[in-house]
Amino acid sequence: MESFGARLHRAMHERGPLCVGIDPHPALLAQWGLGDDVAGLDRFARTVVDALGDRVAVVKPQSAFFERFGSQGMAVLESTIRQLRNLGSLVLLDAKRGDIGSTVRAYASAYLDPSSPMYVDAVTASPFLGVGSLAPMFELAAEHGGGVFVLALTSNPEGASVQRARSADGRTVAQTVLDEISQLNAGAEPIGSIGAVIGATVGKTDCDLSAVNGPLLAPGLGAQGATAADLRVVFGPAVPAVLPAYSREVLGAGPDPAALRAAADRAVAECRAVLAMS
Repeated sequence: MESFGARLHRAMHERGPLCVGIDPHPALLAQWGLGDDVAGLDRFARTVVDALGDRVAVVKPQSAFFERFGSQGMAVLESTIRQLRNLGSLVLLDAKRGDIGSTVRAYASAYLDPSSPMYVDAVTASPFLGVGSLAPMFELAAEHGGGVFVLALTSNPEGASVQRARSADGRTVAQTVLDEISQLNAGAEPIGSIGAVIGATVGKTDCDLSAVNGPLLAPGLGAQGATAADLRVVFGPAVPAVLPAYSREVLGAGPDPAALRAAADRAVAECRAVLAMS
């Protein structure tokens, strides 16, 4: 089976370097004139899928905004994942799961096993029980051509006190995470399947990002304050591996499908210019 890294590399060149979130939080549902209920959630998700599913490289549903509606919300999420895959977008589920032993194996089975109704191309994961605790996710991803994006330097201000803390060997926690990811991606071509999440708002990182040899998901663009130009500041020589992520900046153009497509096209053009992709 083709690796996630290879599929992502191709999708970014064919469709453009862009990941669009599906984040149906209450304020955005209201902005679209939709109710804060399952019907509104379903209408929102279907509109985004129909507008962008056949043109955006990666779509990133935020699991929490579906989970809050219980089983009906999860049914909408399952349907959204299925529709996106049918339209050719890679699906990155933003779930930020992390645990140990049998529990993380269950998370892996839920998202990275093709027999699961929640099967996606990749999932976000938290490494703060130790990167090694995520081994079942990495193993199942490798077996089925999936990907895992591991939190390293997040865009929320609270994250710095943990992620930039230094261990006895002088490395920051974030650098330790990146070093372990690098080992997992060693020798992979054109790029590894284990990625890192590094916020576009974090400024200079003092981390060795080029050695990761995996995709670098960059949330925080648009409404959170970062611009495409900030990507070069944050990622430096590693910028060709960056997957820029926009949510409200694109979703705020809805509910008109044409406006959503135009917003996504603008984001792709801005990112292509910065990332020097043709």
